[in-house]
Amino acid sequence: MIPKHGEIEIKVYYEDTDCLGVVYYANYLKFFERGRTELMNLTGRSIADWNAAGANFAVYKANVTFVGAARLGDVCKVITEVGDSGSPYRMLMKQRLERDGDVITRGEIHLVCLDENMKLREIPKELVDEPEED
Repeated sequence: MIPKHGEIEIKVYYEDTDCLGVVYYANYLKFFERGRTELMNLTGRSIADWNAAGANFAVYKANVTFVGAARLGDVCKVITEVGDSGSPYRMLMKQRLERDGDVITRGEIHLVCLDENMKLREIPKELVDEPEED
């Protein structure tokens, strides 16, 4: 099962910034992708393993709110939480980027799962089902 919460630390490099030394807006999506990837790795299977098993995850909707700006050299935290998508075909990831506890960017990323033929399939049960208690 996928953990409900994960955190990673990222450092802002020159390549992440624009001419003003602040993170270019599209790069926040890259930071969020890293957070989701690391959360998936906590299942014991990498994204490559899920893909090989016929579960390919794709973003179909992204809502991002920019509250502040990360700057060159900042060390930030990407926090990823699994939300309720209300559908067996979607997974909702609520994410935010923080610096020193202050929110810089918030996002809701909606994922779908595709099979090897790029057809919609249900999110694998082992990702979303709660383990049974003995």
